[in-house]
Amino acid sequence: MLKTTALLTAALTVLTAGPVTARANGDWNGWQKDLDGSRHNAAEWRIDRGNAGKLKLKWAFTYPRGEVNGVRSQPAVVGDTVYFGGPDGKFRARDARRGGAGWEFTLPPAERHVSVSDSPVVSGGKVFFGDSVSRFYALDQRTGRLRWQVRLDDGIASTTTSSPIVHNGLVYVGVSSAENTLPISHDCCTFRGHVDAYDVDNGALVWRHHTVPEPVEVGTWPNGAKRFEPSGAGVWSSPVIDRRTGTLYVGTGQNYTGKGGEFDSLLALDARTGAVRWTHQVTDADTWRDACNTPDAEGYCPGLKDGTNLDYDIGATPNLFTAGGRRLVGVGQKSGVYHVFDAATGQVVWRRQLGVPLPSGGISGIQWGSSYDGKRLYIATYYAGPGTLFALDPATGEVLWQTPAPEDGCSTGGAAGQPVCERAHGLPVSSSPGVVWLGAADGKFRAYDARNGRIIWSHDTIQDVRGVNGLTGRGGTMSGPGTGAVVANGMVFVNSGYYPEYESPHGHVLLAFGL
Repeated sequence: MLKTTALLTAALTVLTAGPVTARANGDWNGWQKDLDGSRHNAAEWRIDRGNAGKLKLKWAFTYPRGEVNGVRSQPAVVGDTVYFGGPDGKFRARDARRGGAGWEFTLPPAERHVSVSDSPVVSGGKVFFGDSVSRFYALDQRTGRLRWQVRLDDGIASTTTSSPIVHNGLVYVGVSSAENTLPISHDCCTFRGHVDAYDVDNGALVWRHHTVPEPVEVGTWPNGAKRFEPSGAGVWSSPVIDRRTGTLYVGTGQNYTGKGGEFDSLLALDARTGAVRWTHQVTDADTWRDACNTPDAEGYCPGLKDGTNLDYDIGATPNLFTAGGRRLVGVGQKSGVYHVFDAATGQVVWRRQLGVPLPSGGISGIQWGSSYDGKRLYIATYYAGPGTLFALDPATGEVLWQTPAPEDGCSTGGAAGQPVCERAHGLPVSSSPGVVWLGAADGKFRAYDARNGRIIWSHDTIQDVRGVNGLTGRGGTMSGPGTGAVVANGMVFVNSGYYPEYESPHGHVLLAFGL
């Protein structure tokens, strides 16, 4: 926690403090959009398939260029205000219509670079979000003042990419770690993934569910570094909650070392207590660390010999929906499979392979999240030769239409001539009535007709733009959890700029579009 009033004052700059206006039906108050994780704004009536092609850039905000430039914080929109964090270690509230300054909060310093690494949720007069060193904050929605702060994990590389969700007085968030990407000289690995529930009023920990047992020392690596097993199963994705049954659903990642725990699983937990209702593991074995992709992997990659170095996380947020008279929960995996289970029992209802699985990388599959509009599931694949946007029947998994990333995406606009460009979608899908919204690794942000997948509008984000904060910015690769679109109150908001980086002297951007 912050210890002194002086430090708190230094961390907070109140630029303006306008009224907080609530228009709940048109808002997009968190990463998931709603407890079901639909990423669909059914209340959006101003923008539709008939006029989406007339969208214009209304304003942009430029993140200062610095040590870290990838944008990971998808904005939340409540009433007249947009809330978002940046790679520069600041969290901001600004006017949603014109981009005018609101309040600004500076994250306290830490032992490593600090950035806002997940997306906020706005609820009950507070804004909740986490940072890259696994601290979690609750700010006053009106002023940006710190209400409380907790440390989610003390691990050497623990981080927060899971965006929180609020229900019945608790805020829920998952915790992961980049410990498996540290050099092979590191004693590996001791991190245990977990899901936490905190009291929204005071930050008290109500329950914690670990995804792996306590790692134990089992020997040494070839270079003499200590070896611990099992470890990992981080929670990279964001949870959803079935309010009728009080069940929280969330996916987990692979083991870093050993084999054990709830790796590559969908968890169904009691939202009040954290007790396990059911789990479904979708991979038999998956032990992976960054050493698996290095020339000296032998001896350092536990799954190299038996081919279980897969990196097939469930890194996507689940979708809750009803089809065929059953309550279902679906989720994408980095293997390219979208799985659908009975929400009450965990029984498999259907599965659909949408991306070609690749070993030791997991980059061909489904990343971060999909969208459900009450009629169709919209799911995108990443490096899948090419990445493709699909519409599926939620009851059967039948592919209704599919649209690959355009062939000319890497040869036109700002991506032309860039060696890192690929036909890929590494970000979550969003939708509003009649329209599906999706960016791509070629830096193009596109609107698709929900009926047939036809592209009805496109904007190249890899171009210089003057931000409302006075800085010139430029978009880049559209991938990662923070570059999903937010459609709220007649506006469309999207970040641009993530890994792999396009050459640019400028910081990345938040773009706001309107008619």
